[in-house]
Amino acid sequence: MSLTGAYDPTNVFARILRGELPKALIFEDAQTLAFMDAFPQARGHCLVIPKVGEARNLLDAAAEILGPLALTVQTVARAVQAALKPDGIVISQFNGEAAGQTVYHLHVHIIPRWHGQTLGRHGGGMADPGELQSMAARIAAEINAGASPR
Repeated sequence: MSLTGAYDPTNVFARILRGELPKALIFEDAQTLAFMDAFPQARGHCLVIPKVGEARNLLDAAAEILGPLALTVQTVARAVQAALKPDGIVISQFNGEAAGQTVYHLHVHIIPRWHGQTLGRHGGGMADPGELQSMAARIAAEINAGASPR
């Protein structure tokens, strides 16, 4: 898929937003949704997506979407830091197939990293849904405890 094109309302994230597919929810507000990546590259890999608009990637996004998206990314990243105590956190966003984008709905990856642990393949094996729910609850608890004020 190229950098440009029509938004596909059947993409996996649009289906998650409509409640057609399950998610391990971390955080939700009127404009954004944060949940565990079902195909994580590392323990605690999260995704943040806008709930409004039909942006395929960052280049398509309306300005009013980007502020709330960035705030939720920061909130969730702080909660991941508090919950999992990683040595670092990768925050990434892909635009187009050549850049590694596989789902054409704007999304941001939050991937905790630890020294000596290799990063898994993007879109690799599916995680256990129960483990994802448990991890989501652990990260969400940090948001609810105020570790990540907005």
